[in-house]
Amino acid sequence: MKRVLRDVALGALGCVATVGAGAGALLAASTDAYAQQNQTAAPPQAQAPGVAIRRVLVEGNQRIEPATISSYLQVGPGDTFDPERIDMSIKTLFATGLFSDVQIEQRGSDLVVVVSENPIINRVVFEGMRTLDEEDLEGEVQARPRSVFTPARAQADVQRILDVYRRNGRFAAQVTPQVRELDQNRVDLIFEVDEGPVTGVRDINFIGNEEFSDRRLRDAIVTTESTWMNFFSNNDNYDPDRLEYDREQLRQFYNNRGYADFRVVSAVAELTPDQRDFFITFTVDEGVQYEFGEITIQTELNRLPEPLLRAVNPIRPGTVFRGDQIEDAIDAMTYVAGTVGYANVQITPVVERDRETRKVNITFEVDEGPRTFIERIDIVGNTRTVDRVIRREMRVSEGDAFNRVLLDRSQAQIRSLGFFTDVKVEDADGSQPDRSVVTVTVEEQSTGEFAFAAGYSSTESFLFDVSVTERNLRGRGQFLRLRASSSSQRQQLDLRFTEPRFMGREIAAGFDLYSLRTDFLDQSSFENQSTGIGLRTGFRIGERTNLGLTYSLIQDDTQIADVYIDHDSNILTPDVNQCDAVNVSRPLLCDQEGTFITSVLGFQVNWDRRNSPVNATRGFNLDFSQDVAGLGGEVNYLRTELEGGIYYGLPYGFRALFRGSAGVIAGWNGDNVRINDRFFKGGSSFRGFDVAGIGPRQLLVDDITGEIVQRGDAVGGNAYAIGTLQLDVPLPLPESFSLGSALFVDFGTLGYLDAANRQTVDLAGANRLIVDDSASLRVAAGVSIFWDSPFGPVQFDFAQPLQYEDYDRREQFRFSTRTSF
Repeated sequence: MKRVLRDVALGALGCVATVGAGAGALLAASTDAYAQQNQTAAPPQAQAPGVAIRRVLVEGNQRIEPATISSYLQVGPGDTFDPERIDMSIKTLFATGLFSDVQIEQRGSDLVVVVSENPIINRVVFEGMRTLDEEDLEGEVQARPRSVFTPARAQADVQRILDVYRRNGRFAAQVTPQVRELDQNRVDLIFEVDEGPVTGVRDINFIGNEEFSDRRLRDAIVTTESTWMNFFSNNDNYDPDRLEYDREQLRQFYNNRGYADFRVVSAVAELTPDQRDFFITFTVDEGVQYEFGEITIQTELNRLPEPLLRAVNPIRPGTVFRGDQIEDAIDAMTYVAGTVGYANVQITPVVERDRETRKVNITFEVDEGPRTFIERIDIVGNTRTVDRVIRREMRVSEGDAFNRVLLDRSQAQIRSLGFFTDVKVEDADGSQPDRSVVTVTVEEQSTGEFAFAAGYSSTESFLFDVSVTERNLRGRGQFLRLRASSSSQRQQLDLRFTEPRFMGREIAAGFDLYSLRTDFLDQSSFENQSTGIGLRTGFRIGERTNLGLTYSLIQDDTQIADVYIDHDSNILTPDVNQCDAVNVSRPLLCDQEGTFITSVLGFQVNWDRRNSPVNATRGFNLDFSQDVAGLGGEVNYLRTELEGGIYYGLPYGFRALFRGSAGVIAGWNGDNVRINDRFFKGGSSFRGFDVAGIGPRQLLVDDITGEIVQRGDAVGGNAYAIGTLQLDVPLPLPESFSLGSALFVDFGTLGYLDAANRQTVDLAGANRLIVDDSASLRVAAGVSIFWDSPFGPVQFDFAQPLQYEDYDRREQFRFSTRTSF
């Protein structure tokens, strides 16, 4: 058979499909073909009403068995030639979608059914696409290889493809279906696509808004105007579904600012004359602003009195009405009810708006609800993670009273494992009215990672990092990581393993093996090689409090530079030995050289009340730790550190936070604190100053004038206290830019050395060597810019030291990034 390629002509819907017709006739509408056949298929005049059908013959079929075709007929052998039943048979055969033409005629006493089968689709081809992939369309169209081809289905698929392009902002897209005939009554169905230009949003206007400007309302919706700045975003094209979402966003925006009567009268999109963009116009009715009026709580539960519920209710009469605070109030009261034993409490808000006084009165009706018990907990979707890893995170067990609060906590705990892309905890009716079946549905995600990273920072120059990590080893929740990293200041190799449920108990245990080489030649003329092993264990001592215990055995090898380094110019003088008396570092560093074994036992208490571990907007966190060295080994000290933060979200995306840290280390048993155990601050820990840029420093001073002749080594300090006040400021840019900013003030101090390490040495001439460890206050302020770039997070710090010592090493600009590829 000659292969024919023809367009599906929408205007040819009136063509009649006949047996043996070409591709163009096959694509004619089957409904018109049926109408024609319905007129021609009437029994001939010769048939007599009483004649019985002797047999049924089927002609023209290629793939479909005659018995299958006969099964659709309303008449059979032994029946008479009834015109109505024959007409119904034709309609039934057409309704199967298997045939492009059906004729039924009488030949003597035989009933002959002549059919023309619709072709079978060999393959579905998409041509002309540039912005979408074939996978994007294959899931939308109904045409499939080995399915029956009909013109109506092809045209329906054309409309589905156009809908996909319209959702992507291409309203000028055109789709032309074609068929290519093959042998054995097969065809290739080809959709030729002309995507056309993206249909953008030229302008977004608002009518009826008086309290808020057009610009403010544009920020409240998702759709954005098409500008050159939005080249990373796809929200600047017209999407009818997104427009409906924007209506709801506007309602929430006004509702949370007191306008309880607000409504969107209309949202109209008009195509521009050039058909390239849309004008979008929202007509709104703002109404009046309401305040919260009388708040009433109706409860008859003994353990849930009205004063207790009122104390946790965030709504205060006289404040501006906010719709989301009603949900917050229900959540807060439900949580309290769960803690006192009412797991199934039902809280119904009754809202009454008084338009005369412009107040919203709310009555919360609190009922206990039916008491149910958990009959069974089913785990679904875990193809790799064993059941017990999930079950041990549940805060309820089979047989416990049903508690929605604890189930929500269980869902959060399972999600925090990081093993699953989605976690759902749902309940359904059990075998009895007071029984409930809890189903935990999880969706596994990859937990293994091979990462190679490279980057650059103003502090450590080029950085390289390679690691192999498995966060769910063997599906048992175990953590294993092997990592190697290198920079101009650090070279590190470490192996870490953690068992989250040691011996089947709620105790995490693990070990660390590491080798770390630190280069402080530019700051303090020494380098240190640390090799050690650490043992860790941790357990929960409260819902949001954890205790960790550690033990480390470390070998430190401290080496002093062989040449003298001028830290003002960073010039190496090979003719002067580092430990010569001329070198300002000599009295301190040369006594620190050597190899020492340190045995350290420590603990850490973590208290976290933040609403989110990332970008928290409420709450605080606090870490307190102590380490004691000297239970074995050659080094004796006690180190104590405290670190925490307070976070507070502000309107319009602003966030205020305070972070602080403090620490002190002191030798015991007659030991002084070694230089590699002291605190060094600056760089990322104190913006505005270089690494080790603040704190005690050896200085060469003029004995007569007291002026600093030369800066020597930073020697670190035994105590520090640093605080940060920061205001995160959203930038007026699209979210697709992934840019953020913050204003900050860093302040603090570092100082205090053992008496033996702050000795004064008189040198030849009028100079003397001193160590300044006065721990004076340092302050710096500035701006940080954050960019979540496609190559990794980037941070720019612009800082101006406001209070400092003359010998501090200041740094007004700092850039850092880590790039994965």
